Amino acid sequence: MLCFLGGAVQAAGPDCGRSFTLGLHEHGLLYSAETDRGIDKDVADELIRRSGCKVNVSLMPRARIWQLIESGALDFSLSGITNPERERFAAFAWYVSNKYYLLTRKDAGVSQIADFERNDRLQLGVIRSFRYSTNANQLVDRLTAGNRVSQAGGLSPLYELLLANKIQGMIIEPFDYPALQEKRIHDVTTIVEFNDPAVPHGLIMSKKALPPEEREKWRALVDGMRSDGTMRRIFERYFRTDLAAEMVEFQAP
Repeated sequence: MLCFLGGAVQAAGPDCGRSFTLGLHEHGLLYSAETDRGIDKDVADELIRRSGCKVNVSLMPRARIWQLIESGALDFSLSGITNPERERFAAFAWYVSNKYYLLTRKDAGVSQIADFERNDRLQLGVIRSFRYSTNANQLVDRLTAGNRVSQAGGLSPLYELLLANKIQGMIIEPFDYPALQEKRIHDVTTIVEFNDPAVPHGLIMSKKALPPEEREKWRALVDGMRSDGTMRRIFERYFRTDLAAEMVEFQAP
């Protein structure tokens, strides 16, 4: 996709002297290539409109996005979370915060996270290159060390593995809720909380591609979308009003 949306650029806005690149990835309500709709696309469209810059938007696997952000070959992506390794090469502009949950088969007999870890027969599925909340990450790391983790490129393969009982659990977030309403998934699964605090997600900016002063200008655009209610209105297209407010009205780190 080539998004070329004009509009007057304010003096304090980003420098549009070159075109930019932004990577989307398929993930639940964040983006669907089939419908060309999702939260990430709506946020990208509004950022492009406000900046007045030309931005080439493409679809790619999440793992590839992080590689390109690190190398400087990709300027932006969306709905990213940080960790110490990513802080070396990426900067963020926060706009949503949410919790993670363990989706597990009912017949696995799991009522709390410790039940899953104690049972050596239970396998966990994760999306390649994804990181989650603190306790979820720790569980993934411990199970990985025990050869109990299967990786996939996206959500759909993990749901199929779960339904086939090849894995017995996977980590989800609110963006994944619609799939849980499918009868075939709903009837065989249950949700267990990690009891971690909500994790901020935001615009990912490549430090190698964008100088600090330009990153601040893009961050200001995101902050403006939060302060004027635009971000909340985007999320209300996909979530109940109360849940949308809970996700976007938070104290950014």
